[in-house]
Amino acid sequence: MGLFDFLKGKGKKVGAAEAGEPPAKEELEKEIADLGLDKEGLEIEVEGDKVRLKGTPKDQETKEKLILAMGNVEGVAKVEDETPGSEPVFHTVESGDTLSKIAQTTLGDASRYPEIFEANKPMLTDPDKIYPGQVLRIPQS
Repeated sequence: MGLFDFLKGKGKKVGAAEAGEPPAKEELEKEIADLGLDKEGLEIEVEGDKVRLKGTPKDQETKEKLILAMGNVEGVAKVEDETPGSEPVFHTVESGDTLSKIAQTTLGDASRYPEIFEANKPMLTDPDKIYPGQVLRIPQS
């Protein structure tokens, strides 16, 4: 359980919301389905620019990817996790970051950047296409 901050004005635009406005619940659910993520056993609530995830996820990886998929949407500032499981490890991309630099900082070895890339699929489609403000999942052994 936890509350995770995201940059409200950054991220993928989904649905018909005005720039910077929060998406509707149905638009977030469509985005999750389009990414092929399984939200079975989970409920999503949207309150302004905060999204709440409740229920029991399939597994820890799915939980973490759902938090990121919703948080990295334009108009979402916070994702509140009310599900069981361990606390995810996330990294917010800063200007000048690369996956190699993030891997060196978070995993102690720049050559482990493919692990971060794989941990963030399907939200990431190219290891060179990350942007400042984006939040990434850091895999734990």
